[in-house]
Amino acid sequence: MRHPTRARSIIALAAAAVALVAVACHPATSPRADYAALRDSLNALAGAAPGQLGVALIDLASDSSVEVSADLSMHAASTMKVPVLLELFRQASAGRFDLDDSVVVRNRFTSIADSSQFSLTPDEDSEKALYDLVGRRTTLRDLARRMIDRSSNLATDNLIDLVGADSVQRLMRGLGTTGMVVLRGVEDIPAYDRGMNNTTTAHALAGVLAALARCERGEVADALRPLDPDACHAMTDILAGQEFNLRIPAALPPGTRVAHKTGWITKIDHDAGIIYPPDRAPYVLAVLTHDFPDTLSSEHAIRHVSALAWRSLVGR
Repeated sequence: MRHPTRARSIIALAAAAVALVAVACHPATSPRADYAALRDSLNALAGAAPGQLGVALIDLASDSSVEVSADLSMHAASTMKVPVLLELFRQASAGRFDLDDSVVVRNRFTSIADSSQFSLTPDEDSEKALYDLVGRRTTLRDLARRMIDRSSNLATDNLIDLVGADSVQRLMRGLGTTGMVVLRGVEDIPAYDRGMNNTTTAHALAGVLAALARCERGEVADALRPLDPDACHAMTDILAGQEFNLRIPAALPPGTRVAHKTGWITKIDHDAGIIYPPDRAPYVLAVLTHDFPDTLSSEHAIRHVSALAWRSLVGR
């Protein structure tokens, strides 16, 4: 006859093992997550800000979201390079080219405003080494890394010419992130003078990154196919190599993985990324700022939002 106490112990141990496996496979929302309190804190921060602040957070542990002025449209600056990255990888996965194909680096582009020709200069670019390769070859993968990690404008315009701004925009429509508008490459001054700019909302930018994060874990949106989780993980690895880390990552514990993209021009300062806390599902955070008095104040606001989100969702 089986001893009842031992039987109950075996059943309890088995149940505990199942529970541990379930937690490992499906990390639960942190018990400290308080979305209403976070929204209140962000509203207070936005109300006291010396400029416009738009925030969108998507918690992939629960698919809950928190937004403050998230539909406020702003100049996208270099955050538009994330959709370009997605479309580049999508076209590569579809077999149009291989990311290890080499291409000639160009520095002559056509304005979407009047078809005039323009070139970029290293003085206006945060990545300067690529200019030494003009007229020579490098791989598409190298251009993708330079576009994200050092925010190379020259790499971006070469890739926009390859994949097509129209294709990038179709991808945004397919993902339902129509608030992200990608019309052109970078430093197209005739287009800029006519108000033909790349724009985004925090809601749309967070949606783009959430689609990437979900693809990485096997939930591939139809618009992203034929991308697979491995390709999406390769993209988050590129984003995690971002070298400008004074905004969202600076408010997080050292070593936290953050796959993100910054963007800034005059009076514009943004950061958006996928944050990977230990022992829980990641979350997406997009913070847009406009018309702050200086970069120090906008960076501080973005760090403040990042710290509030971490404390609310992770609690340590």
